[in-house]
Amino acid sequence: MTRPDLRADRGAATVEIAVALPSLVVIVMVAVAAVTVVTAQLRCVDAAREGARAAARGEGAAIVRDIAGQVAPGRAGVTVTVEAGRVAVGVSTTIRLLSGRGPSITVVGRAVAAAEPGVGP
Repeated sequence: MTRPDLRADRGAATVEIAVALPSLVVIVMVAVAAVTVVTAQLRCVDAAREGARAAARGEGAAIVRDIAGQVAPGRAGVTVTVEAGRVAVGVSTTIRLLSGRGPSITVVGRAVAAAEPGVGP
């Protein structure tokens, strides 16, 4: 039996790590960005839902914006629309990916609720 030449494999693990590590870093960065976007989206939907509930109870637009703003991500815009016995609340914000160095994406949450009896526009 002959021994394989160990010198031919010297440094192979280092090269493999050098090739694989950047790919792994990119995958982790994309995963973190995806989690950030999904979290912001869920917070916008929750904020819109809370705002729609408050508006359906007859709260004023300023109070509805305040309630939705407490649940929404920072610097989110809140819109309130009342028409035909329904109230709609939209919450939107822009998320900067990769700690503010990457591209931005806008996420929107919207909720509609039927106004309680006796609640008018």
